[in-house]
Amino acid sequence: MRTMSISFTSSFFLLIISCLAIITTNGEQLILVNNCKENIWPGILGGAGHPTPNYGGFLLTSGQETVIDLPQKWSGRVWGRQGCSFDPTGKGACETGDCSGLLRCQGTGGVPPATVIEMTLGSSTSPLHFYDVSLVDGFNLPVSMKPVGGGVGCGVAACEVDLNVCCPSALEVRKGGKVVGCKSACLAMQSAKYCCTGSYSNPKTCKPTLFANLFKAICPKAYSYAFDDSSSLNKCRASRYVITFCPPK
Repeated sequence: MRTMSISFTSSFFLLIISCLAIITTNGEQLILVNNCKENIWPGILGGAGHPTPNYGGFLLTSGQETVIDLPQKWSGRVWGRQGCSFDPTGKGACETGDCSGLLRCQGTGGVPPATVIEMTLGSSTSPLHFYDVSLVDGFNLPVSMKPVGGGVGCGVAACEVDLNVCCPSALEVRKGGKVVGCKSACLAMQSAKYCCTGSYSNPKTCKPTLFANLFKAICPKAYSYAFDDSSSLNKCRASRYVITFCPPK
């Protein structure tokens, strides 16, 4: 009887583990890869009404990758922080993409300039996944988002070139004599025309600026300004997506 009881208990335990695995993988997965030569600190922010996984931020060493499980129909953004230094309590600062001086952003977005990956992985009205790489908040690191599978029509969102190398001097962010970020025209100029606000808050009046055209020419798979939907927004329905910082060209 005792042997049977132990056997039953073990089988029941394995069944619970299997069920938990099914539940926890019911949504999608993000595979974050650091292909950069230096460490980065990804930041994550859930959209309105959506949770923020992994406490919103963590260290990803050079060459490291990690998997993040997302709930169904998750919406939010991911960005890379660079040049960070934190004390044992998780307080410190980053050269770019900083979120209130915290290792774990916990609901705080990154300070521009930062290359941002945006996604809405299904909704109550559509099963489709929408995702993009945006330069609307400027640029700090090359990044790409690629589906694993998903079928024909699934695109790649990316800015795979280091825009800091060719950033106009008016948009440069320098730390220690080095260009670590490239501001958006909105951040640099602080005007409605460049920010697509006020009377410029619609596609008819907000047109790509000289700076947006420069970004688009170098990174054609990324958003260069607020209404750059037609060539930058991707649609898919995959169960996993790979986000690579400093992707190979």
